[in-house]
Amino acid sequence: MALPDPLLIEPLAQPPEGVVHLPGSKSITNRALVCAALASGTSVLDGALEADDTLAMVEGLRQLGVEIASDWPAARLTVAGVAGQPVADAAIVDARLSGTTSRFLLPVAALGEGHRRVDGANGLRERPMGDIIDAVRALGGELREVGAPGHLPVDIAAGTLAGGEVRIRGAVSSQFLSGLLLSGPAMRTGLVVHVDGPLVSEPYVAMTVAVMAAFGAWVERPDEQTWVVAPKAYVAVPTYPIEPDASAASYVFAAAAILGGPLTVAGLGPDSLQGDLGFADLLGEMGAAVVHGPDSTTVTGTGTLRGIDVDLRDLSDMAQTLAVVAVFAEGPTRVRGIGFIRGKETDRIAAVVTELRRLGIAAEEEPDGFVVHPGPIRGATVATYDDHRMAMSFALAGLRTPGVRIADPGCVAKTFPGYWALLEAFRRPGPGTMVTGS
Repeated sequence: MALPDPLLIEPLAQPPEGVVHLPGSKSITNRALVCAALASGTSVLDGALEADDTLAMVEGLRQLGVEIASDWPAARLTVAGVAGQPVADAAIVDARLSGTTSRFLLPVAALGEGHRRVDGANGLRERPMGDIIDAVRALGGELREVGAPGHLPVDIAAGTLAGGEVRIRGAVSSQFLSGLLLSGPAMRTGLVVHVDGPLVSEPYVAMTVAVMAAFGAWVERPDEQTWVVAPKAYVAVPTYPIEPDASAASYVFAAAAILGGPLTVAGLGPDSLQGDLGFADLLGEMGAAVVHGPDSTTVTGTGTLRGIDVDLRDLSDMAQTLAVVAVFAEGPTRVRGIGFIRGKETDRIAAVVTELRRLGIAAEEEPDGFVVHPGPIRGATVATYDDHRMAMSFALAGLRTPGVRIADPGCVAKTFPGYWALLEAFRRPGPGTMVTGS
């Protein structure tokens, strides 16, 4: 069913409360897909996310000759691994708008035999790819940018990626390091990656290593800047469970902090692989009540939020959500350490400041972040820049203040197609269980 564009967000009549069951993690789904695809044997991924980014990964791997059977109603994918050697010749991988798909599959496409092209939609063609292109070249890959240097599309002569040692920058995107590590076990001589400078979004790399280990890979970190991957083939996993998406959970937690609650996200406890679960603790620092159960996390709004000064380098996907929560706090909030998110789906620093100002909120852009000054919101249509996280985060403001409209609401399909249904479920009076599909 087509959504109105822009979509008016009606304020809630009472605080939402209940238990929310979210779809699977996009980040874990895409990592597990690559490991299963390069493994020997057949793996089953349980709890997989169906969204544009994961569909791009599934179709990209299929183009490379990996057989993947999908049962989306059951959130299950069955992957027949190719033992480290993608078999398709003359393959064209369309990563759509998925950064993880493009940056993870570019090294994969350089394995096996044949000629491949990795491409994407116009928005992805504008995102930086130079670091991963240069790294694959340094490892023996024969790559040629078809258009602008350092950007998609890229033509690849497969079968050229032997492995070895390589250096990459840590300050642009952790996806470059994760993409190299994921292909490391399939490289004949293994892989050693040296990271120059601080690594942004490091919890995502820890997630990569954990998923690889579940499929039998061996990764060592002899020092803070070095990762070593042994040339030890992946092995299939009969059933690999994928936990709920912690990034999606951030919108649930933020709604509770802003509006009341309590709201509990099931399946996300202290053993989660996802660093973004740390967003709940940030809300605790701002004044919300946070309880971590053995297999769940609950956030309750206390009626009082206070501004904070925070380095969000390791939780950069939470920046837009935190900006909206900050509007309802007492005192300003400063977010630092996230200059690299200017190269995401949009310039997320400039976009946040522009749209907060459109809503009547004072905000300043800084080189590596932004400052938000709380105040009353005025109704307006929020531009979303084809960025799913702009839409989902700014919609939360409309749950409390009338007149907020979200342009291009369909962009949430990139990672959370069921997002608007979740907000509608918040309107049900009294506690209950909210189950969201993809």
